[in-house]
Amino acid sequence: MFLQGKNHILFQINLFSIKAKCPEVKFIAHYAILGRYDFLDIYEAPDNETAAKASLLSRKNGAMSAKSLSAIEYKKYLELTKNV
Repeated sequence: MFLQGKNHILFQINLFSIKAKCPEVKFIAHYAILGRYDFLDIYEAPDNETAAKASLLSRKNGAMSAKSLSAIEYKKYLELTKNV
């Protein structure tokens, strides 16, 4: 129970911090996952610099490690393949 409460509090602090310092970031989802990482946050940022700032804030707020991956919507990906 303690661990659940602690993780939830850290998540809320992180979310508040990112909203305050990166208001242009749109939070999509937060998942508890199995594997190398315990949690997965999905958000949209207008550029890589803003995404990096959000990741740095997560680390500052207690995340043990962070990994950022850029993604594009599948429909846009299909459009790119037409020019290859």
